[in-house]
Amino acid sequence: MKNDELARAFSALSTPLIADAMVRLDLPPLIAPAGVAPLRPGTRLAGRVLPVRHYGSVDIFIEVMAGAEQGDILVIDNRGRTDEACIGDLTALEARAQGLAGIVVWGLHRDTAALREIDFPVFSYGVCPFGPLRHDEREPEALSSACFGELWTTNEDVVFADDDGVVFAPAQRAGEVVDVARQIHETERRQAQALARGQTLYEQLRFREYLAKRATDPGFTFREHLREIKGAIEE
Repeated sequence: MKNDELARAFSALSTPLIADAMVRLDLPPLIAPAGVAPLRPGTRLAGRVLPVRHYGSVDIFIEVMAGAEQGDILVIDNRGRTDEACIGDLTALEARAQGLAGIVVWGLHRDTAALREIDFPVFSYGVCPFGPLRHDEREPEALSSACFGELWTTNEDVVFADDDGVVFAPAQRAGEVVDVARQIHETERRQAQALARGQTLYEQLRFREYLAKRATDPGFTFREHLREIKGAIEE
């Protein structure tokens, strides 16, 4: 999927739905460590990963963004550091000027007031007034891959981000992931509408039937039951 198609599709979805779709498709759970959040609540991002590793200088961001495609998302590996902020308002302004859709940082940001005024999508783990006080040696893979917690991501991946967190997926499977996420969303929306009409999940999910099956087969799981009745509440 192209970046604009991905962004449009994700506008009606969420990272929990994307994560559940990846489980349904037996894809690895490529989820960022808990705690990453948008600077402005309600922000959504979806697009191709533009990976970069930070070593203490903004020049590497300028370099990688010069080769970006419209709608890419800058994914910055700052090793989750809490002693410095690696981006601020100028990096966000450059990203916007280069046609990027947003920034996701494994680390911290600063210039919060200016970033809010710019209103460019930024996800990070929080704030720090200090910028980098170092200049580390650059690795050969600095512009080709980024670490985010325990996972590695490249421009062969796409990223989805919202108030619930950040999820990565293989770009070649993005269409499948989005389609399955839509299916799960439709199922859950029908269930929510039925709840509003007074039909409990106990009734909708035929829970009495599940308990009877489990009584005769202790190894029978609720997820197996949901798959049989196409309930999809847990994935």
